[in-house]
Amino acid sequence: MSATNVSRIAIAAGVAASTVLLLAGPAAAHVSVQPQGEAAKGGYATLNFKVPNERDQASTVKLEVNFPADHPLSSVTPEAVPGWKIAITKGKLDKPLEVHGRKITEAVTKVTWTADGSKIAPGYFQQFPVSVGQLPEDTDQLVFKAIQTYDNKEVVRWIEEPKGDEEPDSPAPVLKLTAATEDHHGGGAAKGDDDHQADDKAASAEGDKGDKKETHAASSSSSDTTARTLGIIGILIGIAGVAFGVLAGRRRTA
Repeated sequence: MSATNVSRIAIAAGVAASTVLLLAGPAAAHVSVQPQGEAAKGGYATLNFKVPNERDQASTVKLEVNFPADHPLSSVTPEAVPGWKIAITKGKLDKPLEVHGRKITEAVTKVTWTADGSKIAPGYFQQFPVSVGQLPEDTDQLVFKAIQTYDNKEVVRWIEEPKGDEEPDSPAPVLKLTAATEDHHGGGAAKGDDDHQADDKAASAEGDKGDKKETHAASSSSSDTTARTLGIIGILIGIAGVAFGVLAGRRRTA
């Protein structure tokens, strides 16, 4: 293959790669939500709302995340993010929720993060973690409509629900739920009493194994010491026997 053909192929590959990046860039640069571990139906999970900055001349200073009214969550606890103030909005439920024998009459409808000494600058992103539960068991996904505000007063509404395979221009963050687990705890959820008891049992079992190993090691060490002592005694006895035989032989000769 000539150098000219190689050069043409390289240029074509570069153009193709650039085209892919240009096409993929806008689709990926929107507010999204991902669980830490799994988000299992009926369980608890920690969610990360990822907010990229799409503008070259402005910084993101505010994020509002609306929680689904058709599947209210009884527990919503945001994690503190340095440089950001957090406001939690709650609303009355039309139908109370039953959670662990308790009746829940209100739920979080919106969480708002406002810059307080920090911003999401151009070319950067920020994650906003939230612990949630219990996740519903009668749906495969949750839609969180989000509103992103820049310091130039521009507002971007990520509120369009995806339909079919095509992604809308301003898609809302969608959380995919996995199948329910036996213990109803998601991969990123806070541990409950059952989990702590399981950890205690595991720690106890490991401790027992450790004790057995130490006992076995001590026993082995003691056995080795005894064997060495007996071996030394045997050698000394053997030397004494040889010496006794030499002396006896000399006496007979004399």
